[in-house]
Amino acid sequence: MNQDNGGIIGKINTPTTSVASGVWSIEQQFEAQSSSTWPLAFPQTTFTNSCRFNDDSSDYLNRTPSSASNRKTFTFSAWVKRSEIGTATSQRNCIFSAGTANENKTEIMFSGDQFQFVEKQSDSVTLNLETNRLFRDVSAWYHLVVAVDTTQSTSSDRIKMYVNSTQISDFASSTYPSQDHTVYINDDRAHHIGRRGYSDYYSFDGYMTEIILVDGQQLTPTSFGATNPVTNIWEPIAYTGTYGTNGFKLNFSDSSNLGDDTSGNGNDFTVNNLTSIDQSTDTCSNNFATLSPLYRKPQTNPSELRDGNTSVIGGSAHRADVPTIAMNAGKWYFEAKAISGSTTKWWWGLGEAELLESKQNLGNTANFIYGDDTNTQGVYDNNLKVDGSTAISSIFGAACAANDIVMLAVDFDTQKVWYGLNGTWNNGSASQSTTLNSSYPDSTAIVSGDYYYFGVGNENTKWSVNYGNPAYSISSSNADANGFGNFEYAVPTGFFALCTKNISENG
Repeated sequence: MNQDNGGIIGKINTPTTSVASGVWSIEQQFEAQSSSTWPLAFPQTTFTNSCRFNDDSSDYLNRTPSSASNRKTFTFSAWVKRSEIGTATSQRNCIFSAGTANENKTEIMFSGDQFQFVEKQSDSVTLNLETNRLFRDVSAWYHLVVAVDTTQSTSSDRIKMYVNSTQISDFASSTYPSQDHTVYINDDRAHHIGRRGYSDYYSFDGYMTEIILVDGQQLTPTSFGATNPVTNIWEPIAYTGTYGTNGFKLNFSDSSNLGDDTSGNGNDFTVNNLTSIDQSTDTCSNNFATLSPLYRKPQTNPSELRDGNTSVIGGSAHRADVPTIAMNAGKWYFEAKAISGSTTKWWWGLGEAELLESKQNLGNTANFIYGDDTNTQGVYDNNLKVDGSTAISSIFGAACAANDIVMLAVDFDTQKVWYGLNGTWNNGSASQSTTLNSSYPDSTAIVSGDYYYFGVGNENTKWSVNYGNPAYSISSSNADANGFGNFEYAVPTGFFALCTKNISENG
């Protein structure tokens, strides 16, 4: 309720001139109620696709404008989910850049874990804004906005940086450009998304969607998002304005052309080292679990994460990784694919979060997955195990081989777990089935109320984990009952992919 004018907050209707924008007058409220059009739904826009960038593959997009346009005034907006974090120079992630030389460049990037907008001209720093705040949440999507108008008389008005609608005012470095300064963005030189212009150093690692450049306008985040009045969360809305000469919008809706400009301007980007596999359904509208670089065993010399933190490569000793989302309710389905390497040095299964907390170094057992108590179990090689070593059964009859896909279904309501391989479920004996057996395994596999992870461990092996957002080709796409996820095999009835939309509905 707005106490100043007695209106009701609204997002769609056009109020009378006596009422502030976005606010309903009492007259409008009664009219809407009588026509059953009030309250109106929050005008959220659902983004269905993102692009997954892998810095190990030098993934990027590039475009060189045919002519320069407004180099003093523009707005850049993007939704970003990081995969790589850290303070090392090698962990800088460039989001958008213009220029092809270190001496002459404009860059929007994460400098380590700080958000930065920086420029050099003739090897001299002409602007540099770097936040004190660190952005290390690899489970979250950030909405980033950089709004520029160097014609402003006040220096701090010339560049405004926002994260999730909040304007940044606390900077570790704050060099503002001179009045009427021209940057390289919108110049007739190479522009890159996902890396620096002059090298693949500082390549971006993670996900991006709804990348927008508005040429000629300094806008605020409200052009691209709004706070949901029910959840109080900043969420995307459709941008309805103009883009200007060199403006563009990339929403990655076309897997065969990930550089397609959907603004109507035709300012397409050239695709480099990206394929249809890099089109992802992990977005700020529906956030999927990924493996976490913050929470792994051991913390020193861990395994290597790739493909937007959906693939893991183990080292010469036992390594273990878990996702960004833990579970203690609902019914969930997962897959994982053995990509390459040893077929006898891997383990996967359901690990208890409390057990993971207590183990500072898993040594040679990786027992956070298959346990050191009877409440955690998993598969090591082809043996189903509990309490660190006890084999319940030879679950598949033979060890996994490269390109095999393992399956796991967990039901926290009945406290049961099922294991499968290549489309066939193990039913606790030599008998196997394409459907879940109602009596296997017993009801002691899960402790009610405890949190669990679907994790993987490996030694000299590459695994790709699929929480519904795979980084490998699917030959026969299968979604859950809500239409979410992309799996090789049919999702059991009543089970779901591990993503935020399913969590809000099913646990």
